[in-house]
Amino acid sequence: MKIRLRLTLLFTFLFAAILLAFALIINFSYSENREEKFYKRLQQRAITQANLLLDAGVHPSVLQLIYRNALNEEEVAVFDTAFNLIYHDGPDIDKVKETPQMMNNILHKGEIRFHINREQAVGFLYHHKGKTYIITAAAADEWGLRKLQNLQNTLIVGFIASIILTLVAGRFFSKKALSPVSDMIEKVEDITATNLHLRVPEGNGKDEIAELAITFNHMLNRLENSFEAQKQFVSNISHELRTPLATIITELELSTIKPRTAEDYKATIALALADARKLARLSNDLLDFAKASYDQAEITFKPLRVDELLLDARMQVIKANSNYQVSIEFKEEIENDELITLNGNEYLLKVAFANLMENGCKFSSNHQCKVTIHSTGKNITAHFSDTGIGIDLNELPHIFKAFYRGSNKTHAQGNGIGLSLTERIIKLHNGHIAVQSQLQKGTVFAVQLPHL
Repeated sequence: MKIRLRLTLLFTFLFAAILLAFALIINFSYSENREEKFYKRLQQRAITQANLLLDAGVHPSVLQLIYRNALNEEEVAVFDTAFNLIYHDGPDIDKVKETPQMMNNILHKGEIRFHINREQAVGFLYHHKGKTYIITAAAADEWGLRKLQNLQNTLIVGFIASIILTLVAGRFFSKKALSPVSDMIEKVEDITATNLHLRVPEGNGKDEIAELAITFNHMLNRLENSFEAQKQFVSNISHELRTPLATIITELELSTIKPRTAEDYKATIALALADARKLARLSNDLLDFAKASYDQAEITFKPLRVDELLLDARMQVIKANSNYQVSIEFKEEIENDELITLNGNEYLLKVAFANLMENGCKFSSNHQCKVTIHSTGKNITAHFSDTGIGIDLNELPHIFKAFYRGSNKTHAQGNGIGLSLTERIIKLHNGHIAVQSQLQKGTVFAVQLPHL
């Protein structure tokens, strides 16, 4: 069931319930009021007829004649306290059919009211000139009942007409209220991977539907940026893979054109092996880059000591490059292990730390990198500093972009993934990385991670 129909039916149901309750209250109130008024009128007419009999001395036959010639008039009977009948409008009809039990009930209560089929009946005590009489009267309120029936018919017709009108109006207003959603649906159907620049209309920018449209547009912005980044990433990967592959193919093809000496073949193999290692390193970096792009919920985290991670990363860097030197020191003595323990992924953090150490050694003439650990109340901060060639101030905003390589690329080989990978890993651990650098003086990377 569509929201528009559901809203229409819900609104109609609520309105029908309220209208029905209102109609029932009106009907009940009018019915009670009509009945109460007729009881009083019936009692008053019975008293008038008793006065004609007792005061004016009108003969009973005359009163009975008047009763027989009247239309829908009340039937009145007068008794003394001994239950002897003094007067009856229609003894042959006797609508009330007074019984001793009824008469006793009137004597004890003073007045009783009851129904005889469609007719209302009343019995009460009447005091006249020192004597007490029991009077009963019964009649049908034909005029009042007709008015009640007319009121009920009017309420029923009005209720049905109101429900129909509510359905029509509800459908119209729900369609009008949800028209921005229909516009959004039409616009969304036009959005594909090739035209992610399109956006859904945001309406007045104030109601909930506008908030939904704004949120959806923000999601489209992120998707568009992600697609663009992915396209750029694929383009860069293609370029990075094509260069060493083309070099390997060229070197091998040249070696097959004509016979060469063993030394020439060794040189060709060495060049091909170097390019193959570049490809292996690029493949490993891309794999780590992909792992760092996972959702945090899909990566295993556990408590880890930062100093142990840094020592393992240092060993990994020195093992791969024996001429590199990495020193690790604490800025202050830390007695509480929790201050240097964080919740993270061991493999990814080692990759991030090893990248920073390797960069520091790679771009320094003395191939040295110094790591300083500092712990505060909430975070662990590690500074990776070197005395290398530094980074140009204009290039600092771009160094964390994938495949970006600055002007210092001539000093060392690389593929431009390391720093981008490191930043993703740090952010994945709810951390922050910053850089300060001066040309020919060195660079300092500050990594801040929350501890337990």
